[in-house]
Amino acid sequence: MKKLRTVIQYECSTSFKYIWLFYSIVFAVVLITAVITCIGTGSTDKSGINGLEFNSVIYVGILGVMGFKEDFKMLIQNGFTRKYIFLSTFSLFVFVSGIMALVDTVVGKVLHLIYDSYDSIFGGLYGYGHSVFLNWFWLFLVYMLVCCSLYLAILVINRMAKTTMIYTGVILGLTIILVIPALVRFVLPKEFTDKVIEVLMKSMGFMTDGTINFIYPILLLVVIAGIMSICSYYVIRRTELKV
Repeated sequence: MKKLRTVIQYECSTSFKYIWLFYSIVFAVVLITAVITCIGTGSTDKSGINGLEFNSVIYVGILGVMGFKEDFKMLIQNGFTRKYIFLSTFSLFVFVSGIMALVDTVVGKVLHLIYDSYDSIFGGLYGYGHSVFLNWFWLFLVYMLVCCSLYLAILVINRMAKTTMIYTGVILGLTIILVIPALVRFVLPKEFTDKVIEVLMKSMGFMTDGTINFIYPILLLVVIAGIMSICSYYVIRRTELKV
């Protein structure tokens, strides 16, 4: 247990400085954009930006992808079990997602107060009459889902042969770009696609009577992130170190 606590502390403390470096760059870009917008429009009523959380989504996505190879190599060579490696990585995802969701929630609220034209992801979807905690928790789960999904993807890719990986990527890409749109447009009946859209909207919390129910999106995010995490654990148990 002491080794697990040590590696979790190492992972979290190492990532902490990079979080603030990331936000320093983001805030600098925001400031420059605001100044340019003010000069160009002659007004301070517009921010010139929206949805800053998308930058965080990219960051946690990179964390999910890059957080595997070097850390796995270093930890496995230092005698850590695959179970401890997985638990430390999952703890890192929780730590980073929690901090970044908190920062993005506060920044989104403040920017919307300063600039009425600014919309955060959560605010743009659900409006601004909801609690700060709900905003943070939803964003935290979104970041966790991104981390867990891409971590599982990189684990699976690591186990694939190069040729298999290329063929799988091509087939998956063609399915998303060509096959699914063709099925929706020419094959599936409109009643079916309308029902699917209705179910998807409900899963995001939008009820048919115009109300919002946050239980559904929260449960959906928890379930999908949980499934991705469990799959990652079973894959990493069979993952070998590739030099």
